[in-house]
Parts: sequence; structure tokens; C-alpha cells
Amino acid sequence: MNQCKSGSFLFELPLTLLRVAIGWHFLYEGWVKLSDSSWTAAGYLRSSTGPAAALYGWLAASATRAQVVDVLNIAGLLLIGLALIFGLFTRLAACLGILLLGLYYFAYPPLFAPFANASGQGSYLIVNMNLIEMCALAVVAQLSSSAMGLDALRQRKTATATEGSAPEFLGNMPRRRVLANFVGLPVVGAFLLAVLKKHGWKSFEAIQLTNRIKVKENPRDTFIAGATRSFRFTTVSELKGHLPQAKIGKVSLSRMILGGNLIAGYAHARDLIYVDRLIKAYYHRDKIYETLALAESCGINTLLTNPSLIGVIEGYWKQGGRIQFISNCGGKNVLKMIRDSVDHGASACYVHGGIADRVVKEGYVEQIGEWLELIRKHGLPAGVGGHYLGTVKACAEAGLKPDFWMKTFHNLKYWSAATQPNNHNNWCENPEETTAYMKDLTAPWIAFKTLAAGAIEPKVGFRYAFENGADFICVGMYDFQIVDDVNIALDTLNQRLDRRRVWRA
Repeated sequence: MNQCKSGSFLFELPLTLLRVAIGWHFLYEGWVKLSDSSWTAAGYLRSSTGPAAALYGWLAASATRAQVVDVLNIAGLLLIGLALIFGLFTRLAACLGILLLGLYYFAYPPLFAPFANASGQGSYLIVNMNLIEMCALAVVAQLSSSAMGLDALRQRKTATATEGSAPEFLGNMPRRRVLANFVGLPVVGAFLLAVLKKHGWKSFEAIQLTNRIKVKENPRDTFIAGATRSFRFTTVSELKGHLPQAKIGKVSLSRMILGGNLIAGYAHARDLIYVDRLIKAYYHRDKIYETLALAESCGINTLLTNPSLIGVIEGYWKQGGRIQFISNCGGKNVLKMIRDSVDHGASACYVHGGIADRVVKEGYVEQIGEWLELIRKHGLPAGVGGHYLGTVKACAEAGLKPDFWMKTFHNLKYWSAATQPNNHNNWCENPEETTAYMKDLTAPWIAFKTLAAGAIEPKVGFRYAFENGADFICVGMYDFQIVDDVNIALDTLNQRLDRRRVWRA
């Protein structure tokens, strides 16, 4: 049968498009991982929930094994992607793709995943996107000889050589047919253009300057053009361990939680008026995803943020991220914030400190109790936040029993802590009194502003918070600070702490 007939073409074209689309997906996933020096699958493996979780955990337990997994993962994605796009060794590539996707699938099988965490790409039961793509690759493998690609030319050459024909192995194959089998070439070109457009073009001047000043002794150094000096970015390979976790209700949280202020483009910058624009310029969507992925690879499994970032979090989940989020339900309409948070997969909610402070000051503490009950009706842990100790006291004295407290906490031993009219330079005005009062509260305590918005060194602030009763600390971090801060938190928790309060989580 002539393969160029319209019926054959109508069959070949959809199959070719399916194969190329899956190849594009594999290739881009591999390229993103390859271009991100901080990426590692260790956190993904360590957090596996499937029946083979012990095996995945074993792979992540050794830095060497984890590095081997990273190399095989990236190489597999790139090579399978290219093979599928070009249609070369298609059946082998499709089978290897099924194997790789199967490993992803059994790391987090939908049958075992908690429902609350299923909102990343949808609510799954057995069938998820990995399984669907595996089925599609099974079709590609079975019908690989019926699609356009380099395999058709390779098979034609093999058949010609077997028959002892002349080297002109294309024979009477129509020219359009020959060109159609090279469909992968323009696709790869389009891929490169799309990647460059999405992630930016590197200028000739930047290349020249980087090559001129690059420090060869330390390849991890990054050139900073404005300062003409190197900046050392601590990588995941230097991580000292994995953050321990504890529970609030049924939700397991890492002892250090990633704060969302910086990611949301908001910071307490005192009189540095350029900082808000600097943060907003730095934290574009891709940078947020990089930061969340790095946090996860270091064992930080929770982000604390405002419902305004729900869209960003869901986008991160769609890319395979699994970090959970605690929602600080603030704003003018707390009820709407609670509903939005629940509907979009929040693992816990609390009444934002600014809202709780205001409601208590106005004498409507019972309103906070109603909000707590609404959160609990949806099956989530419900908390109360407060910048002032008076807010916590008023809620406790009114008989409210939140599942956790959010309370600012830091020492006042930094030069800008002096309280002056109209200046807001500290967020915990009475840390000693806070320590004494929180000691007798039975609900877990998440301390935030532990570094006084960047005024206190982490090794000082973390130890102060844990020793004086905090069960968790919430810390806003740039991506280049995460590994260092996790290492400091690990050192702090592994040392003997003169703790004033029993662990409540």
C-alpha cells in the first residue's frame, strides 16, 4: 500500500504529533533540571508515599546514590525526548519512557496520596498524568513503524542493504515523504527558540565579562557584574542532613517553614525604599518555582503564605512540586480567604496576625472563634496569629483553643530595635514576657519574624526561638540563603537546647 495516500497520512500525522509532543515534554523537563545547578531528586525520593517508599528513601539516603539518580534522570529525559522528537529508535525510547514514568508513578501513586495534596494537578484516583502519558507511549511503541521519522529512513536503508541493492537506498521514495521524515529537525529548532525566549538570551558582553573574571578554582562562583566580584552560592551537595518534622493535627510540618513575604514581593525594609521593587523584580514566577524546589530538596515541606499566591502554588504543583502551604487568611474578607484556601488545597489555615490584632483591639474576640470553627469544619488545623502578646492572651482567656499559635518572636539585641515615634523596627516588643506566657499554652507554636526582618543573624535567631519555646520557625529566605539556613537550623536542633517549654508538636 502506498504510504503517501491520504488515508495513511491521516493516520501517520496524529501519531507523529503525539510522539513529538511527548518528546518535547521529556526534553524540556530534562533541560530544566540540567540548567538548574541546585536541582536534585533527593527530596522527591525521600518524601515518596507509595509502597516502594523504602526503596526510594534508600536511594535518597546516600549522596552518591542520589547523584547517580539525578544523572540518570536528566540523561534519560534528554535522550528519550530527542529520540521521540526525531523518531529515531522510537520503540526503544517509548519503552524507556514508560519505565521512567512508571518510576515517577510509583513514587507517588494516586491511590496512596492524601486527598488534600491531590490538588496540584487535579484530584486523582489511580489515573494521573504520568499514567496517561505511559499509555500514550505504549501506543507510540506499538505503532512506531507507522509514523514519520528517521526510523523510516533507517529501516529503508537496512532493507536495501539486506536486498543487496545499490547505495541509493531512498530509491523511489517520494521527495515529500523523505522531507516529512525529517520533521524532528524544525521541532528541535523551535524548541531552542522557545527556550531562549522563555529564559532569556545571554549577551556577548556578559559572556566576555564572565570569562574574564570567572574564578576557575571554584566553579560554583557566580559573577556579579555590578560588584565585579564572586558570590558563593551554597549548593544542596553541602547540605548537612534533612530537617526533622513534627505534626499539627494530622499535618506533618518541617521544623523550619518557608515564609512567603519575600516571594509575594513584600518585606519590612524599614527606610530602604528600593527593597520592595528589588524583591518584586527578583521573584518572578520561574524564580519562585526554583526557590520552592530548592526548599523541598532541603527538606522544607511547607510554605506559609497569603491566598493571593494560590495561582503560583498551583502552577508549581502542575510542574510536579509537592510543597504544602499554610494560608494566612487575612484581607478584608476573611470568610472568602478561608473558602479560597480550602478550595485550593491549603493544608492548614490561621487568622492573620494583623486581622486578629485588630479584632481583639475592637473587642470582638468571639469572631475569631467563629473563623476557627469554619476552618475546622473543612477538616484543617485552625490557628490564630498575633503580632502582640495581648492578642494571644485575649484569645486564650476567652476560651479559644486553636490548633496552633502564630506569634512573632525575636530578641531585641540589634541596633535598630529602639522604638521611636512612627518607626516600626521590631515585631516582638516583649520577648521575655512572650516566653513566659507561651510556656503554659498547650497548642504548638510557630514563631515568625524570628530574624526581625533580617536584622538578626540566623544562628542567633534560630537558637533563641527554639530555646525559648517555639516548636516551628517560619523564615523568609532568598533561594541563595536556603541551604545555609537549613544547615544552621540542623546544627541548632542537633545541639543541646536549654529549652524553656516542652515540645508541643
